[in-house]
Amino acid sequence: MKKISIINEIDEMLTTYCDGCFVRSQIRKDEGKTAAHRFCISNCTVGTQLQFLGEELNKIGTRTKQ
Repeated sequence: MKKISIINEIDEMLTTYCDGCFVRSQIRKDEGKTAAHRFCISNCTVGTQLQFLGEELNKIGTRTKQ
């Protein structure tokens, strides 16, 4: 994948699934910002996919620096 297409995919996922996420906003309200963030990166399937895409971006970034 090219860097721009990965960035576009991340942006689309954030806009589609994360903006206005009821689960995240409820956890943030009940337990705080840290707990909501932890949920997103540990338990949410969208968060898992975003992490994967971020790792792909890092791979591209390290290849271009060599």
